[in-house]
Amino acid sequence: MMQNAAELQRELRAIHRKSYPAYKGLKGVYQFRNYQLSIDHVQGDPFASPSALSIFVPHRQAGFPEEYYREDFERIALQDDLTRRFGKQAGKFCYQAKGSGKSGVISVSLCGQEILERTACEITKDGIRVRFFVGFPANGRTINAVELEKILFEYLPNCVDGALLYKNLPAKEVERVQFLARDQHAVRAELKKRGLLAFVANGAVLPRESGVSDRPMKQAVPFASPKTLEVELDLPHHGKISGMGIKKGITLIAGGGYHGKSTLLQALEKGVYNHIAGDGREFVITDDTALKLRAEDGRKITGVDISLFINHLPNGRDTKDFSTLDASGSTSQAANIMEGIESGTHLLLIDEDTSATNFMVRDELMQRVITRSKEPITPFLERAVDLYRKADVSTILVVGSCGSYFHIADTILQMDNYRPFDITADTKALLGEYKAPVTQAPDFALPEKKRKIRFGSATAKRKNYRGTGMVEERLKMKVLSKDSFALGKETLDLRYVEQLADREQTTTLGCLLKYAKEQYEGESVELQVLVDRQLEKIRREGLASVSGSSYVPAGMAMPRRQEIFACFNRY
Repeated sequence: MMQNAAELQRELRAIHRKSYPAYKGLKGVYQFRNYQLSIDHVQGDPFASPSALSIFVPHRQAGFPEEYYREDFERIALQDDLTRRFGKQAGKFCYQAKGSGKSGVISVSLCGQEILERTACEITKDGIRVRFFVGFPANGRTINAVELEKILFEYLPNCVDGALLYKNLPAKEVERVQFLARDQHAVRAELKKRGLLAFVANGAVLPRESGVSDRPMKQAVPFASPKTLEVELDLPHHGKISGMGIKKGITLIAGGGYHGKSTLLQALEKGVYNHIAGDGREFVITDDTALKLRAEDGRKITGVDISLFINHLPNGRDTKDFSTLDASGSTSQAANIMEGIESGTHLLLIDEDTSATNFMVRDELMQRVITRSKEPITPFLERAVDLYRKADVSTILVVGSCGSYFHIADTILQMDNYRPFDITADTKALLGEYKAPVTQAPDFALPEKKRKIRFGSATAKRKNYRGTGMVEERLKMKVLSKDSFALGKETLDLRYVEQLADREQTTTLGCLLKYAKEQYEGESVELQVLVDRQLEKIRREGLASVSGSSYVPAGMAMPRRQEIFACFNRY
């Protein structure tokens, strides 16, 4: 039942200087002048995780033009912009209210360079809802309601006025966010029409500030397309834009060390997401199914058909249904490719530096010394052409030491001081002087069997508080970093799932896995069916529908289908 702001003020004054648990009575929805404030969850003490709050502004008060959130890509761009604006306003008041522990904190999702759908801001047909966290103030464990009153009645109204009311915002800036989103959407549509895998605009800034910063490097060499690969697009708002178009097939990125090969590949792998204005990669757009993969020594593999690459093991193990707790580099890379194809990937992004050498190529001498009948591994060199021609899976590969791939490449780029040059014709002219390696292997066939995943118990046992017996409890999920989370006693390592852009995506992956365990406890289900069902549920009911929380949490962001598959496969 909704109450008004005056009733909240009276309740605050009534519990001033009481014990901290009295804050629990504030949970509810309160009507303010332009918006509704919802206190969704109250922390247990001032040192615990902050309380969860949300603000809902009806469209008639928010006043944003309807065309700014009509299509999904427009809505996501506006949500992202409003999250950043609300976070900037909240940052002015964080810790202005004083007290113990986390008293006075006002925290909002910290957005990176990518534009992601998040639970932090949600635009529906009724209005705009922003979710965030507030540390309810206390002195020790005694309520300081005077300080909380400042947050709720002074700081938050200022945040709403400065971030969520269109009339108070610079209209041109908001318009530019929409224009960029529409232009990026238009580029993605053009990729499909023209049979391109990626587009890198002239003038794009690809190098990043540092290894720990994703912001653009200052005074970096701007990208300039080779004339032979240059395409021109006509965008709805930007107008004409030119840049490098990468066609389907096998593309090599060669060049000396430190000349920008990996920098270009990293820009392409993050091009599956749209980027904010000023990032430098606003118009670096890649096929959104693209998958960056690598060797991953020690990873767990369950029931994967890797026979396309690995066969005839000396111990007679079946590679059509291969499982191991500790994969080698070549085995893990084979599994990563097959799992990627299963997830719907049509573009593989590979860097020679992070690949298993024996998986990528076997030179002529090695083939003569160790004959094919004695070698279980069919190198990627011998499968890449068939993957493209028979399975519509293209490859962009960074090479620095292996020239064998020049024989099968459709396009060869040389990076020279961060500038790409098309050396395809010159390189092909040289190939007559070198004996061609074996570049195709027999028996190309993609797996027909649909993989299933079996879920064990969704509960865990622990000693009771007296230590006299065991009790059951539901599995708990805890995000440890962007690269890992714990579900019960098992930790999932995602550090080599390199296209994860945000810790909140990892939170969502943990929620999806936990939800699946609870829904399919003791059952086997096809992996593709499972992921399809989860994505459909999110489409219908929203991202928070898989959170398992009694309220919608603020800290979730949408991962791609490829990352969802990667998470389940590593489980």
